[in-house]
Amino acid sequence: MFLAIKEIKHEKLRYGLIILMIFLISYLIFMLSSLAVGLASENTQAIYSWDAQKVVLNKNSNVIMTQSVLTKKDLKNAKIGKSEAYVGQLGMVVKHKNRDIVSAQFLGIKKDQFIYKEQKLASGRKAKNSDEVTVDSSFKNKGYKLGDKIKLNGSSKKYKIVGFVNNAKINIAPIVYGSLSTWKKMRMAAPNVVTSAIISKNGDYKFNHRNAKTYPINKFISKLPGYTAQNMTFELMIGFLFVISLIIIAVFLYILTMQKMHNFTVMCAQGIPSKTLVGATVSQSIILVAIGVIIGLILMWITSAALPATVPMSFTPTIMISGTVGMLVMGVIGSLIPIRSILKVDPAKAIGE
Repeated sequence: MFLAIKEIKHEKLRYGLIILMIFLISYLIFMLSSLAVGLASENTQAIYSWDAQKVVLNKNSNVIMTQSVLTKKDLKNAKIGKSEAYVGQLGMVVKHKNRDIVSAQFLGIKKDQFIYKEQKLASGRKAKNSDEVTVDSSFKNKGYKLGDKIKLNGSSKKYKIVGFVNNAKINIAPIVYGSLSTWKKMRMAAPNVVTSAIISKNGDYKFNHRNAKTYPINKFISKLPGYTAQNMTFELMIGFLFVISLIIIAVFLYILTMQKMHNFTVMCAQGIPSKTLVGATVSQSIILVAIGVIIGLILMWITSAALPATVPMSFTPTIMISGTVGMLVMGVIGSLIPIRSILKVDPAKAIGE
């Protein structure tokens, strides 16, 4: 450790450039990880707020709620208890003459079921009749306020916003909660249509009948439009960044080791064991990575605090820990490559010279 710190202090510019590269890579890893988590959260906020475990959909819906319709015949023998709720989903555009247009998801729910009862209100109250709605808190960022009367999909009928709900997003869109009867009217559903889906908090819930089929919530989430592809893209990018950091650390340390090989030979001839030189190289790598990552964490914290709430970024402790550990592991692995050259040092060469 002493040798590592002394050399870093002596070659400030050289090691400063390595720290700069590590900082840039770690900052980008933290940024992409935060965006990945933030976007994934906007896909599933509502689902997790319901504590959903199972979902019943039409067999022909490809496990997508907006494509599902369940009729009275499909649900003839369905058991709807305290842990189950009907949900009718429909994509729509929210308009108000003095506000920005918002693309949203309308969810029709029933007042006597748990999704309505367990709404986590940020302000206002729950909707009491079919002319009232509660909306996701992100509507506030677009200028919407309690009491605003909005139009849905260009219809002439207006609905009054009576409450703002926390964690009410699905499919990366804010939710407008209204009555199930309103959903049926807007979807122009046939009289025998009941709902799009049954959401259950009971992990053992199962109902399969006619066109209805029960799916675990993880499968339902994986089928959300773009969800899996989005996560895989971010994971691939982050993985490549870790590999790039490994290559950079390994190449820099290898070049520096080759340049110092004569010094290592002399030190070995003076009786300094190879393990001391190896320890100095590994310690050097860990110090460089640690400094770069710390700078990256500080800048990332400032960035997350400065960005507006509309940016879907979630810089969590898990991201901080996993990113830091991952970079340190890459640093240790990268330092092992030049170690082989150090172990082959022949003290006789120094004596011969």
